[in-house]
Amino acid sequence: MANVKLTFASGLYDRVLPLFTGDVKPEGIDLEFVRIDAPREIFDRMAGKAEFDLAEFSSSEFISRYQQGDRTFVAIPVFPSRVFRHGMISINRKSGVKVPKDLEGRRVGVPLYTMTAAIWVKGHFRHQFGCDIDKIKWVQGAINEKGSHGEPTLMPLTRTVDIVNKPDGVTLGDMLEQGEIDAIIGTSLPNAIKTNPDIVRMFPNYKEIEKELWVKDRIWPIMHLIAIKRETYEKHPFIAQSLYDAFKESKRQALTVMKKLQSLRYMLPWLPADIDEIEELFGGDPWPYGVEENRPTLEAMMQYLQEQYLIEKTVPVEDIFVDVK
Repeated sequence: MANVKLTFASGLYDRVLPLFTGDVKPEGIDLEFVRIDAPREIFDRMAGKAEFDLAEFSSSEFISRYQQGDRTFVAIPVFPSRVFRHGMISINRKSGVKVPKDLEGRRVGVPLYTMTAAIWVKGHFRHQFGCDIDKIKWVQGAINEKGSHGEPTLMPLTRTVDIVNKPDGVTLGDMLEQGEIDAIIGTSLPNAIKTNPDIVRMFPNYKEIEKELWVKDRIWPIMHLIAIKRETYEKHPFIAQSLYDAFKESKRQALTVMKKLQSLRYMLPWLPADIDEIEELFGGDPWPYGVEENRPTLEAMMQYLQEQYLIEKTVPVEDIFVDVK
């Protein structure tokens, strides 16, 4: 029987590189790797037109769609992108803001209120720092560009939230410099942080805070999962397990190469020390796949999605994914 031909859109991360090079081949599948290094473009093309058979996809968008009855896609518990975001909170020191609770009653910029990175930061504001995020006024728009953040196809919130779009012709970074907003959260920092001494990270010691979150609560924020078109999955149900196995093998190979220290694989001068830390904190695998391996993180995300009005109620996290082993 001929292999099933599938298209897969993703950024070229180290953990999927062996799939790109062909060193790992999913059993029974001819995988065409469509390299797109702009996640928002992937999400917009997948959500808007279902252009690919499978793709990395925003976890918050997938769960909100699932919970509101959209069954266009299924998911497997593979997480090509995960990032701690405490280091991506910027403030203007002139505003007097020092900690998240100072933002109550203030205006905060965010590329999209519903984006996964923002879900995590808002959840941290509430649960780590006691900030009432419902008292924040949200201003949406691109951080360093004058337009919007992509062209998303979003599900409605379950209740009204104080959100406005930024004016045309300015960036969120511009607004932060001019004192029109008091902070920015998102996936990047404003360009002004390099040129304006008043634009700084809220948490200069973000790494320590992020490590504490992992050690204390076992939360390692997941940004993206792997979404598969339902019609493709239902026509070829074996692909879920085949792809899951291939993603795991691809990640295993990437980790093996990274840990060979005779010559540094990446331009990270202290990579040996980083690997020692990975062994200490993550037991050698800093990028676990599977539901049980990520249950505290997934359950926290589900809770945050409900608290921030993206879903009406939580469901068991295992319901979000098709069965794989």
